[in-house]
Amino acid sequence: MLFRQLEYFVAVAREKHFARAAEACYVSQPALSIAIAKLERELNVTLINRGHNFEGLTPEGERLVVWAKRILAEHDAFKSEVAVMRSGITGTLRLGTGPTVSTTTGLPVAAFCAMHPLARVKVCSRLSSAELVRQLRDFELDAAIAHFGPEDRDGLEMVPLYEEQYVLLVSGDHLVPPSPTITWAEAAQLPLALLTPDMRFRQFIDDAFESCGAVATPQVETDSVASLCAHVATGAWASVVPHTWLSAMPMSGPTRAVRLVEPDARAQISMAIYAATPGSVAAREFLNVVAGLSLDEVFVPGRPDFSASPGTDEAGYDKQPVDVRVAS
Repeated sequence: MLFRQLEYFVAVAREKHFARAAEACYVSQPALSIAIAKLERELNVTLINRGHNFEGLTPEGERLVVWAKRILAEHDAFKSEVAVMRSGITGTLRLGTGPTVSTTTGLPVAAFCAMHPLARVKVCSRLSSAELVRQLRDFELDAAIAHFGPEDRDGLEMVPLYEEQYVLLVSGDHLVPPSPTITWAEAAQLPLALLTPDMRFRQFIDDAFESCGAVATPQVETDSVASLCAHVATGAWASVVPHTWLSAMPMSGPTRAVRLVEPDARAQISMAIYAATPGSVAAREFLNVVAGLSLDEVFVPGRPDFSASPGTDEAGYDKQPVDVRVAS
């Protein structure tokens, strides 16, 4: 059995199409089919239901694809570890985040790259928490930063990073008069632009509205952070966003943030990697770097009250740049 045969088989299982799998593996379709047929002969089982086209995996094929992904991931991890011993961490770290959390990844990525200048990072930032968990377990991602629930922990190692709080983002004064706070019930009455319901962040927002007996019916729903900001900037809509946006995406012009109260809703942001050892060397090192940043102190300095005060912005955050260092 060769690693190449497993790679071809996993590609067919992923693409559900022989020609697309061959294209993804940069081989001809006959070469791919021959390699998989040889794998079936070696194992003495049928792995793929074949007709005129791909018709799904057999029960044996469903089991093998799980093992094949794990074997290939361990093979890649071994090659990475050998490379690390020779020249330090190289290659690409595949990092996944949700749309709202993507605005906070700059600090940990900068710290990781500063310590490992030969490494590269690919950030996928428009994934739901469920999709992030699936890709981690299928070895399609090395690490993820997001809202994770207890049901997501199986097979993953998680480290809490910071606690997220919520603000109402508005432009101008015609929707919300100048005030340091607004209740969730009051916010529910505004014309809203929110992220789509499949996003975990949106589910936290809906829960907060429900806890005070309110129901938010957004006029606009989007899966894009940039689109959300653009809609708020028109002045026609308000939106609920994480307080961390105030550091990562400084407000300009008439745009301002108002603290949401009653209830004081918060959510935990964590980082996750695959729990099996040895696993990805780059992922383990990234986790160590991020855990040492004390992001809870960076993004929630002294648990501010969001009210304006001298030397702070309108949401109560210090305007001075934050010096982020890795804890020794």
